[in-house]
Amino acid sequence: MSQVEPTDRLPIDDLQPVLLGLFGEVGSIMATAKKLHREKEAYAGYRRAVEEEFGDVLWYLTALCRRLNLRVDEIFAEVAGGKDYATSIAANDLPRSPISHVATPIAVPELDAALRQLGEVAAGLFVLRTSKANARSNVATFADWYLRALTAAQVAFAQVVHKNIVKTSGRFLDPAYASLPTFDQDFPEEERLPSRFEITINQRSSGRSYMQWNGVFIGDPLTDNIRDPDGFRFHDVFHFAHAAILHWSPTFRALIKHKRKSVPKVDEAQDGGRAIVVEEGLTAWIFARAKELNYFEGQETVSFDLLKTVQQFVAGYEVEACPLRLWEIAILKGYEVFRQVHSHNGGTIIADRTARTIEYQPLDRPRHQAKEFCKPD
Repeated sequence: MSQVEPTDRLPIDDLQPVLLGLFGEVGSIMATAKKLHREKEAYAGYRRAVEEEFGDVLWYLTALCRRLNLRVDEIFAEVAGGKDYATSIAANDLPRSPISHVATPIAVPELDAALRQLGEVAAGLFVLRTSKANARSNVATFADWYLRALTAAQVAFAQVVHKNIVKTSGRFLDPAYASLPTFDQDFPEEERLPSRFEITINQRSSGRSYMQWNGVFIGDPLTDNIRDPDGFRFHDVFHFAHAAILHWSPTFRALIKHKRKSVPKVDEAQDGGRAIVVEEGLTAWIFARAKELNYFEGQETVSFDLLKTVQQFVAGYEVEACPLRLWEIAILKGYEVFRQVHSHNGGTIIADRTARTIEYQPLDRPRHQAKEFCKPD
């Protein structure tokens, strides 16, 4: 599939990472089947999980074919029942799935048997590291058992392909900024996040951090609220990064009183208390992971697993329309500014929504104390 090439960042002349990835993703399908054994009907996330894992296996299979100079559509055409899939892959078109989305009981013994065989043939592919004499036959055998397992799992091939393309392109390709959602462009100016804003954060001798926007204090003075100080008192920087880069932050909207009250349903569902709790909880969870990684210092990427958890966190809210790559940018840029604020116990954060940027500027002189606080609604 041509969609795989731009998302393939692995060494093109080395089969080892691809084979390891393929084998690992087959193992992930087995882990999903194990949970189905254990939880049965209570495993509400089965279909979503198994579609994702089958999609990842297909990605690695296609990546392997690229390195072996094989066409994945031709490989599928050589196996039983694979011709329709081969035609659709060659045309970059999604097939009509022979499998219904109607919930029916999974035939677990058939699925287990297919997955055992899939695991065995996946392990057999490691021979390609030393000999490619039977590469086409070996890969075709794997493709055959892949389709058998897909059918046994009652998963639609169309969904597998579509979801994997959305996930990998959203994760690895730089977003087309002109086509990204803005969420509030049709609302009055007083209900839009400001196109450009500067927030000053200053820590006083009490150890509490104070924020000012347009000369007015916003929010409450904060401490780290933890036994071992870690700088979380400056965590609002991440909300500013969300607002500037994702064009989303119910917390920041509440702080500056820019909720979209002209449309009550939007105000309630996207700007209300639950949305704020989701953003605050997500921010605290990422912070806990970031502490283990020196707050992402020196890193150019964020782990795929972390980004997928972020995606699950915000499901049902408007920001779920933002690709994972944009989330990665927001996280890395936010922590870049955070590290500087933390190091200097304050500073000025300059954000530009049009350019989707956030920057740090040191405090060059004492600010006049504002007379009032602006607290969330």
